[in-house]
Amino acid sequence: MSSTVVSLRPDAKNLTLTVKVLEATTVMTRARGPKAPSIKVAECLVADSTGVVVFVARNEQADVAVKGATITLKGAKVEMFRGSMRLAVDAAGTVQAGGDLSEPVNTTNNMSLLEFELVTVGA
Repeated sequence: MSSTVVSLRPDAKNLTLTVKVLEATTVMTRARGPKAPSIKVAECLVADSTGVVVFVARNEQADVAVKGATITLKGAKVEMFRGSMRLAVDAAGTVQAGGDLSEPVNTTNNMSLLEFELVTVGA
C-alpha cells in the first residue's frame, strides 16, 4: 500500500511512496580509502499531491534522485533530525526511477517544517 507525504509520522517504517524530486543538493562526498567505496549524501526535496518532505539519499540513491525525476521509495522510513521529519531508505529498501504521479505535486505543505517534540508520559 502506498503512503502519502501528508500521512507521514515520526518513526513510520516500511513505507512506499512515489514522489517527484523538486531539488537535489549533494551535502557530502567523501572517499573512505583505496578499497572502501566513497560515501555520497544528497538532501532532496520531494513532493506528491499532498505535500513536500526532505529525502536523504545515500550513495547510489543520490544518482537516481535527481532534480525533475519521479522516483518510487520502497521500504522508506521517517527519521527525526533536530525535531523534523526526513525520509530515508536503508539497505533493506529500494529507490527506483519512475512511478505514476497522476496529480500535480503540492509544494506548499512542507512536512519537514513541522517540529515535533519528544514527550515523556508518566514515570
